[in-house]
Amino acid sequence: MERELWYDWLNQPAPIMFLAIVGITTVSYIVLRLALRMLVARIIDWSSHGRRRWRRYAAHVFEHTSRLLVAVLALQIALAVVELDPVWEARISHFWFLVLAFQFGLWVDAALALWKEDTIHSEAGRDNQLTVTMVALMFRVALWAVVLLSVLANLGVNITAFVASLGIGGIAIALAVQTLLGDLFASASIGVDKPFKTGHFIVFGDIAGTIEYIGLKTTRVRSLSGEQIIISNTRLLQQTIHNYNRMDERRVAFNVALSFRTPLDKVRDVPELIREVIEPIEKTRFDRAHLRFFDDYALKYEVVYYVLSSDFNLYMDVQQAINFGLLEAFEARDIKFAMPVRSIEFLDEVPLAPREAASVASRQ
Repeated sequence: MERELWYDWLNQPAPIMFLAIVGITTVSYIVLRLALRMLVARIIDWSSHGRRRWRRYAAHVFEHTSRLLVAVLALQIALAVVELDPVWEARISHFWFLVLAFQFGLWVDAALALWKEDTIHSEAGRDNQLTVTMVALMFRVALWAVVLLSVLANLGVNITAFVASLGIGGIAIALAVQTLLGDLFASASIGVDKPFKTGHFIVFGDIAGTIEYIGLKTTRVRSLSGEQIIISNTRLLQQTIHNYNRMDERRVAFNVALSFRTPLDKVRDVPELIREVIEPIEKTRFDRAHLRFFDDYALKYEVVYYVLSSDFNLYMDVQQAINFGLLEAFEARDIKFAMPVRSIEFLDEVPLAPREAASVASRQ
């Protein structure tokens, strides 16, 4: 009797459908998990060869696939295979979008988190941690807002008025805090583009100094005279900025003026003499020395060399050593530097005009 009741229950459509759904869901879940695991392992293996970064991001993103959402996706597959009522078919069609939307959000969120971590741990990101955090937070908020609105729209909720309200509210807020938002985006631009970082010596306009702090709204510069200069990020990026810490070597050009009374053979020897003075100095590279032009009172030589460092103090030490060397070399060869010279001629007799001569004679 009990066996007949069991067979009668199994022959009903509902139990058979339930067992079919459970079986297909289980098999689908196992297959999806194995396929995902194999995909991640293959991407990790690929990341050990060639360009690694995007493969590393792909592996990290797929590792953040939610098991719960995979289970729901497996259930969706089972429900799609089993024949259901039209009402349930419509409901299941919405679940497909919900699962994919939330999983897409999790993948993009994982990519943003990895980008934030990599940027903060980079050399330039250590000085812009707050900026990078704010940029990542803004993108994540925007991401989940889009996902939420998409889900509500798919469920049949009219989001037109909601989106319009958000747009009007966003415009009002943006107009009220446009200066602050401009500085925030400028700070984000500094964090992403990295034109300078803390400790760099920069020059913009008539200001020269060292970067002390890069904030969300302002950047603080310690000037050469000692005071701290605070400038908004927006105004700073509108300037032409000279970053001397990004300079690998310094090109130096200076002039040497010799007297016109210098003998011709010594005039010809001066470029080679300058080369002999500059080349032995450490961390320098001689480029050229030429008699460039004749000035009003001097023979003008143009000298060009490179200091193989961006250190300003080293440049001054090198230039001083060159100046001392030129003084010694010119003195040893009796070569004189040019000095401004003016000659005045005195005339013994100046003839007078006839009227002036007659006037002088009448007075006598």
